Amino acid sequence: MSISIADAPWLKDKTLQTLLKVLSADGEEARVAGGAVRNALLGEAVTDIDIATTCLPDETERRAADAGFKPVPTGKAHGTITVVAKGRPFEVTTLRADVETHGRHATVAFGRDWQVDAERRDFTINGLYADADGTVIDLVGGVSDLERRNLRFIGDAGQRIGEDYLRILRFYRFFAWYGAGRPDAEGIKATARLKGGLAGLSAERVWAELKKLLSAPDPSRALLWMRQSGVLTAVLPESEKWGIDAVPGLIAAERDLGWPVDPLARLQAIVPPMPERIESLATRLKLSKAETRRLDDWSRFGVIDADSSELALSKRLLSGGQEAGQDRLRLALASARAKAASSDVDLTEAGRFSSLLKFANEWKTPEFPVKGRDFVALGAAKNAELGQALAKLEDEWVQSGFRLERPALIERGRELLGLNA
Repeated sequence: MSISIADAPWLKDKTLQTLLKVLSADGEEARVAGGAVRNALLGEAVTDIDIATTCLPDETERRAADAGFKPVPTGKAHGTITVVAKGRPFEVTTLRADVETHGRHATVAFGRDWQVDAERRDFTINGLYADADGTVIDLVGGVSDLERRNLRFIGDAGQRIGEDYLRILRFYRFFAWYGAGRPDAEGIKATARLKGGLAGLSAERVWAELKKLLSAPDPSRALLWMRQSGVLTAVLPESEKWGIDAVPGLIAAERDLGWPVDPLARLQAIVPPMPERIESLATRLKLSKAETRRLDDWSRFGVIDADSSELALSKRLLSGGQEAGQDRLRLALASARAKAASSDVDLTEAGRFSSLLKFANEWKTPEFPVKGRDFVALGAAKNAELGQALAKLEDEWVQSGFRLERPALIERGRELLGLNA
């Protein structure tokens, strides 16, 4: 019995159908490939549409241009032309066979054999094609694996990994998103055996995969198998002695409390809040400035006690940063909720953390009521003494619970600077 995705709304798009038609004319063939077919069969959203074709890259460019589309040679040496049609990009790739692989890049030869093209892909669930009418072509057993949520390498797992070591991380990433039960045993063994190859990958590729994995609805089981295989330690050595036990509680809190999926929050749950370790991690993985700043602020913020008063928390938020405090409180609340199932004490603690988090979320940074120019207008010089006086004034204002008002602060500033009233 044939399997079809003809009901998929995106497949009925006239632009896509036109592109498939022009690439399939005069004895050539073109099919939708990979993730779009997989997600359509799962009933999940499809964002990117990739096309495989027997057309050579030059011919793909010619046919796309003749149809009024814009061909862009984004990866022409490897057979990929990005066709921009009515503002939408479609990656069109000529059927290929690997001639030589180097662990990161492959030397390819273009071909016309769909079986060979399918067998050079990574996982069976990604080796699916669909014709323009929606008929699914499965040459590697991907449909049955998809039905069982079984993630499996195509052919020999070690050979597939040797072609590109990033597939080790992709194995766990796709398992996090689409797998169920236990990952394929041969896949786990191969990733454990070949994990040393990850060291040769660029930091950008590694972090991009990790972030996608950590963005899955529930990456707990994938992280567990990564830890057992040694892969997690290979890419995140900071997690080795810290563990992943906090992740299930965080996932449960996200689900129950409506928190958005946040890969950086999941990362915080599996690495120690130690500035020097965070600095090493950020440098090694080449995190963005914003990601590095957020993790560094979180690591320096310090533990928040469940019995903290709102005034004490306000002082901490002002000095350590609101986002860092929120990150700390979310993890603390998630941990307390996870323990609360067996302890009334932890249930009470969870309630306190919940209140503190609500306060932190609604907190507005109070504005210091005076500035240096206020005292310059009263005769103070613009020098280090003025800066020191302002710093002391601000500290006294914070210690007052932000209650000292402008007149009192002006008077105190006069006193500190020796200005006559």
